[in-house]
Amino acid sequence: MIVSLADPLHPRLAARVPIAGARASALQFRYLFVASAAGLEVVDVTVPEKARLVEDARVALADARRIYVARTYAYVAAGREGLAVVDVERPEHPRLAQKFTAAGRIDDARDVVIGSTNASLFAYVANGRRGLAVVQLTSPDTQPRFYGFSPEPRPQLIAWRETRSPATALARGLDRDRAVDETGGQIAVFGRVGSRPFTLEEQRRLYLDPGGKAWTVKDSP
Repeated sequence: MIVSLADPLHPRLAARVPIAGARASALQFRYLFVASAAGLEVVDVTVPEKARLVEDARVALADARRIYVARTYAYVAAGREGLAVVDVERPEHPRLAQKFTAAGRIDDARDVVIGSTNASLFAYVANGRRGLAVVQLTSPDTQPRFYGFSPEPRPQLIAWRETRSPATALARGLDRDRAVDETGGQIAVFGRVGSRPFTLEEQRRLYLDPGGKAWTVKDSP
């Protein structure tokens, strides 16, 4: 279900998209990525009130639990299948890039959070009965092109810690890869006097034409 919070004190149902066994979701721009009983599925939410499940946009996974989308990759905590890395550069045509189990040491993945430190990207995995696993996804040593916008992940298990009880969930850090923070407060000026966050209507004019369809470009001139 998609709920409109335009009036926070009076939430309303905006749309309902039937997905069997939906467990978690992650939003990135015009698409909602859903971890479900079938694996990873994609919902087009360009216009939330007209949200639709994208046919055939599915990556089969036996036990998808949680999902985190970072630029052009979706990371899925996939239970006994470990950490599934899905290429979502073309959201309506997702592609499984790899499943990482660290030679069987990540076999109860229940949640995943992505974070970066300097030139390295890390996946923190709640690995059930085995506790917390730390996976380095990129580094200068393993990925010569790590300076790119979205370099290909080359995962390595670098640290782990047992927990008193099964690790089932992780807190999500504060995302700063954008112009405003979670409260709508500005974190960049962009050289404009009196800069402020865009309203919803202003944002939509950037990617929707007057008829309400998404702007597109062609690969050829």
